[in-house]
Amino acid sequence: MTAAPPFDAVLCDIDGVLRHWPAADALESAHGLPTGALAAAAFAPARLGPAITGAVTDEEWRAAVAVDLAAACGSADRARAAVAAWSALLPRVDQDVVALLGRARALVSVALVSNATTRLEWDLDRQGLADLADAVVNTARIGVAKPDPRVYAVAAARVGAAPHRCLFVDDTPANVTAAREAGMTALHYRRPGDLRHALAALLDASPS
Repeated sequence: MTAAPPFDAVLCDIDGVLRHWPAADALESAHGLPTGALAAAAFAPARLGPAITGAVTDEEWRAAVAVDLAAACGSADRARAAVAAWSALLPRVDQDVVALLGRARALVSVALVSNATTRLEWDLDRQGLADLADAVVNTARIGVAKPDPRVYAVAAARVGAAPHRCLFVDDTPANVTAAREAGMTALHYRRPGDLRHALAALLDASPS
């Protein structure tokens, strides 16, 4: 007799779990920027917040980052070139995580849940990840970002699962804490082995 699965859905973060962005040190040096300048400008709360809640488009966000970097670069044109080069970087996709999510999806629903800009869907498509999950919850499309509890409610609803029947996976502790407060089982992700361990009960419960 096959055991019942321990949860009905896996809700997985994208950046820091499924894919990992390369350092921009060489790019920054080539454009006359100090190390970390791009991230500091792009991820400043006043810039990032509107971008990941859909108040501005991805294009508007990147244009604003270029404006912020103009003085450091020495010119607006050089700043725009730096942001364009940064925007062209491709993240490394962790194939171990892809494989684990694929195995989980054969048994339960899988959703990708990301604090992202309006470019996320295009990014996933260009790396062959558009069909990895049953649903993609992009916070720029719903107007709120993790750790807002509404994100977790939307994600669970998208896959038709009760929150207490969801496994939530994220590399950011605050997002993991919020998922637990929403009633979910939550994993603070650090490496593929963490996900493998969290999914063991699900995969072991499947028919061999």
